[in-house]
Amino acid sequence: MAGNDVLRDRLVVLVGGSGFFGRHLAQELLARGARLRIASRRPERAFAIKPLGALGQVQFVRCDVTRPERLGAVLAGADAVVNLVGAFAGDLDRVQGKGAGAVAAAAAAAGAKAFVQVSAIGADAESAVAYARTKGEGEAAVRQAFPGATIVRPSLMFGPDDTFLSMFGGLVETFPVLPVFAPGAKLQPVFVDDAAEAVAHALGDPAAHGGKTYELAGPEVLTMLELNQRIVAAERRRTVLVPLPDDISGAIAALTGWLPGAPITRAQWKLLKAGNVASGNLPGCAELGVTPRPLGLFLDRWMTRFRKFGRFGTKAAA
Repeated sequence: MAGNDVLRDRLVVLVGGSGFFGRHLAQELLARGARLRIASRRPERAFAIKPLGALGQVQFVRCDVTRPERLGAVLAGADAVVNLVGAFAGDLDRVQGKGAGAVAAAAAAAGAKAFVQVSAIGADAESAVAYARTKGEGEAAVRQAFPGATIVRPSLMFGPDDTFLSMFGGLVETFPVLPVFAPGAKLQPVFVDDAAEAVAHALGDPAAHGGKTYELAGPEVLTMLELNQRIVAAERRRTVLVPLPDDISGAIAALTGWLPGAPITRAQWKLLKAGNVASGNLPGCAELGVTPRPLGLFLDRWMTRFRKFGRFGTKAAA
């Protein structure tokens, strides 16, 4: 909340802060009066954040977590650090595994009082999927370098500027018939601003939240088919959804996933099939003082741009 000023004038460094979650977290922290340093391989992607702060409240630096020798300068003077770096392709061991540990070690050396590692639901160092495995390895590396770190595992995050809902919204708008991969896979999406508030609370009270792991998930569980059905309804279209059996969609992912522009990769298929819901074995949003809001509160309004005639297309499809 904007009225919580425990972070006022504190320097918070957002490593990997130019992405979707980073931009929303930056807005939450600026509202609390924090000073921000946004560190990214492409900091220019976050330049839109600058006018949201006061003069000198936001600064940008170029940073690559696979080059740990430069992290000391990036984190110099930091009161708190959030590592948001993540990827689905490339050298994930260096980025999400060793890279996370390097950021945590540099934060400890810089004297930061709070550290938040943004992991993911499903993180598992024993997973056969590189994304989940390196997320789990990154958590362990962070714990070793910064024992008082807070680890948050967000579910799939949604927002008006995300790439997930927008992608499906565009597909429903474009195609009269649409296949649904892993139609029974369960998701528990969390509103990105709720996740940002949770991280801000963790940064503001490391004594209470340090050393703990939280799962950040929304209040409702949906299947992939149900999510697509909701998007079709919100767009007021007659799109026909075709649920694909697992053997067919798995084969498509295996045979075409390596091609540029493929509908789904083999790794994405495995992650999707495993689902993305909170385990229930860890504290969640409530323990961080956040009441997560459901997708239904926003979806109809956000999908207006995909309707025929946009906001002027008021006649619902039969």
